[in-house]
Amino acid sequence: MNSLIISLLFLVLGFISFAQSANTRLLTDFDDNPRGRKAARIMFYNVENLFDTKHDTLKYDQQFLPEGDYRWDKNKYWNKQKKIAQVITAVGGWEMPAIVGLAEIENKHTLINLCYNTQLKSTNYQTVHHESPDRRGIDVVFLYRREKFILLFDSAISIRFPFDTTSRTRDILYVKGVLLDADTIHFVVTHWPSKYGGAFVTIPKRVYVAQQIRKLTDSIISINSNAKIIIMGDLNDAPDEESLIIGLKAVLPDSSSNNTLFNLMLPLSKAGKGSHFYKGPTGAEWNYIDQFVVSRELFQAKRRICLRNSKAYVFKASFLLEQNESGLDIPFRTYIGRKYHGGFSDHLPIYLDVEVLK
Repeated sequence: MNSLIISLLFLVLGFISFAQSANTRLLTDFDDNPRGRKAARIMFYNVENLFDTKHDTLKYDQQFLPEGDYRWDKNKYWNKQKKIAQVITAVGGWEMPAIVGLAEIENKHTLINLCYNTQLKSTNYQTVHHESPDRRGIDVVFLYRREKFILLFDSAISIRFPFDTTSRTRDILYVKGVLLDADTIHFVVTHWPSKYGGAFVTIPKRVYVAQQIRKLTDSIISINSNAKIIIMGDLNDAPDEESLIIGLKAVLPDSSSNNTLFNLMLPLSKAGKGSHFYKGPTGAEWNYIDQFVVSRELFQAKRRICLRNSKAYVFKASFLLEQNESGLDIPFRTYIGRKYHGGFSDHLPIYLDVEVLK
């Protein structure tokens, strides 16, 4: 009997190992080891339209109703929920991410279902969410594990464009807390205005949001010059565009630089690929619109918490990709046009690791 149990155990472990290997194929630098008490994984993921199936009269959500353009029903909704939970679990590897930023969550109800009615329920993620005035009703949210993060403060920072007072966009989510019982970290989760209507026409809106975040980080650093800040989100611009370079003033990471904000996606963008694949009027291309920007103190840290390996990563596991008609790997989407495709998202997750200095 004992030998049978041992054999079954090895069989199960072998299957899990095979599944992990299959899920993380294409991730040559993926570290799936448990991070323990002295390190934490932080991820961001635009989940692409996680709507419930009920109409909210205050939102333009008619497309994602059973009778709407996408014929969005409970089966599709729960399939989407389980897939998002699968992605978060896979990004964690053998230990769930300590912090998760998400974009395009419709409301608190969909967030509760994700955290407590999928495989994530065993992690017992705590949530930070504020309803934003976005026309479609999609918000950014912040999830955290209480054993790794102690929440001190959170707020939603609303955006009002002085040059377009009728326009509304997602709030900026600001969260402050103690990570790994070691240091205070300031998180900014954000989803900038899209290029819908034209990239050139919408540039001022993204620049304006970038400037508001820069004001926030400057105010934090003015109080504490050693403040550790992580900005994460879908910025709808590449790392080298005006909103990032001029608006946010986020520069190439440099261990000796005196700049206060470093864009961890700038080095990655120079190597090509990205976290999002877009087929537009000028052609199809990958880009890094999902980004991590960190403060100088976190990048150059000599005490308490520091950025591990001085870099961020795109989680490009094979199960999140499929080949298009040109043979290119592209994100496995939930919809292609209005046709249900059953995939995950049009974005790939990004992540970074931090650790306590010895």
